[in-house]
Amino acid sequence: MSIFVRKSKAIVYLFLITLAIGVPRWSVAQQSIRIGASMSLTGKYALQGGYGREGYLLYQKHVNEKGGVLGRSIEFVIYDDRSDEKTAVRLYEKLIAEDKVDAVMGPYGSPITDAVADVTEKHLRLMVAPNAATTSLWEKGRRYLVMVLSPLEALPEGVLDLAARNGLQSLALINDDALVGKAMAKAVIELAQKKRLQLVFSETYPKGTVDFSAILNKVKAAKPDVLVAAPAASLVEDAVAITRQMRELDVNVKMFSSPVYGAHPDYYKRLEKSAEFAYSAGFWEPGLRSPGNQEFVAAYEKEFNRASGAASAIAYAGCQLFVEAARQAGSVDSDKLREALLKLRTRTLLGDFAIDERGFQIAHKAITIQWQDGKQVVVWPDELVSGKPRFPTPPWSQR
Repeated sequence: MSIFVRKSKAIVYLFLITLAIGVPRWSVAQQSIRIGASMSLTGKYALQGGYGREGYLLYQKHVNEKGGVLGRSIEFVIYDDRSDEKTAVRLYEKLIAEDKVDAVMGPYGSPITDAVADVTEKHLRLMVAPNAATTSLWEKGRRYLVMVLSPLEALPEGVLDLAARNGLQSLALINDDALVGKAMAKAVIELAQKKRLQLVFSETYPKGTVDFSAILNKVKAAKPDVLVAAPAASLVEDAVAITRQMRELDVNVKMFSSPVYGAHPDYYKRLEKSAEFAYSAGFWEPGLRSPGNQEFVAAYEKEFNRASGAASAIAYAGCQLFVEAARQAGSVDSDKLREALLKLRTRTLLGDFAIDERGFQIAHKAITIQWQDGKQVVVWPDELVSGKPRFPTPPWSQR
């Protein structure tokens, strides 16, 4: 056999090996739509960030089991932003400029979303932001930021409406000194005026507060019918501490509400009977009769061996919207996705979705829950209720 023939056979052999080994690996990598995000897996938002990450990963599993989108699987690239805005900014720069992801999804919380939105806008990348709802984020002229939830400022409406319906007249408010807490406080004051509830006490506490006894003694002296606590800095930690110290100090009100974190499963798990009768407000509840919600609840519990937190459901719903927009646009190009989302009128497991030209949510509606016998019962709005409020809240000495 000539040297030429032997070399020709060798070349053919190497070419066949390349087809058998190299090309499929390259092809698979090309087929995946890589979606970048950061989540707060450590730091003060770690509990919620962990739930959010699981929502993304569960959707990734489900959509890939159904063949993906646009003939491609999806693959999340998720980094830990350590609950820090500056870290998150660096990570989104890395995801877009270095990792070259095909698309991005939002992190956990309004403060971090606000920070990274400047990065995504600079790179002209659309970002569906599931776990951010503070109105001010959509008042900065941004083009590529998409809101999934109803405005945060609408959350107190349910408990104040119920208070007014039941003839209550006075209100006390405490909130932390952070973006979300201050936005919530402003909304409570405005809504109270509309409902003709007199604000008899209001105070903002510093971030990092763990002893609420001084401020709660002031609430006790004011004798309000309703107390709204709007924590944000430490999330569930503040809501738990405030409720526990209310019992210790015998602070009694006819209605107590802590939106959003009074609705979290960990709130009841840590307080048990002390959480009974407490109201909260949120964007999702396991019993919602919305498309696919019961299937999500069952699938989440099977996958992670525990009940879902709201952040998981919200992250999952955000993925539903991204994928539906990609299908309608036939692309993951940001401008095409944006146009598809602007036209989209649909229902996710959270409920209704529609946005205006700013990307601001105009269809979804928040709910109000009350803890009753260890279960979250939707008590507002009327069209979504699963039970009646237990009113008034009895004094601690009778519970």
